[in-house]
Amino acid sequence: MSEENKLDKIIDARMKLKARFEEKMLQTPSVSDYKPMGTGEINRHGMPKLPAGQIKTVKWPVLDLGFKPDISHQQWKLTINGEVDSPLELSWQDFMNLPQTTDISDFHCVTTWSRMDVPWVGVKLADLAALVMPKSTATHIICYGYDKYTTNISIEEALKEDVLLVHSADNKPLERDHGGPVRMITPQLYAWKGAKWINRIEFLNKNKPGFWEVRGYSNTAYPWKNDRYS
Repeated sequence: MSEENKLDKIIDARMKLKARFEEKMLQTPSVSDYKPMGTGEINRHGMPKLPAGQIKTVKWPVLDLGFKPDISHQQWKLTINGEVDSPLELSWQDFMNLPQTTDISDFHCVTTWSRMDVPWVGVKLADLAALVMPKSTATHIICYGYDKYTTNISIEEALKEDVLLVHSADNKPLERDHGGPVRMITPQLYAWKGAKWINRIEFLNKNKPGFWEVRGYSNTAYPWKNDRYS
């Protein structure tokens, strides 16, 4: 299949997904909450730049489960399966051959720090979803990392335009400390919803709490609602 045909296929599938989930996406609190909590100028999502309870930082603190997998590009694989029509497994080269997105967004950690205006390069989760086409029964995803970490997200949040699987940050390859070679980012949710060292995305027909969620963290994790814990 030519590169042009691949792109056409992704665009067509994306438009079908958009039509299916657009109404739900518009009703998520990170967009529709009429009294968002925070300070500063209004960002592109209509939210205050700095969410409630957060402190702006320039440094990028390193947080993990005490284990940093060392995964080469040759070893790295991404499996996408579950409630989908066409499950697949991507190699590093497969992933890099997909349409690449460059974006600048903020990174809000539940431990109260926010790193602003981070430049990223990666693949939209919505583009990956378009390749596998979630079934009508799909309501959530759960992401898995090589470090055995898991985290859950509703499908209407996962399909937002700035949810990316990134391989670059700050104009250089994503460092191992921060989840390289690939991690997920969720700019409209707290950052624990973006698995580091990601290697699998499973589409589910119901919610399934992940590592922190079963330990009392919020299932929804909206920064502008100070929605940290359940």
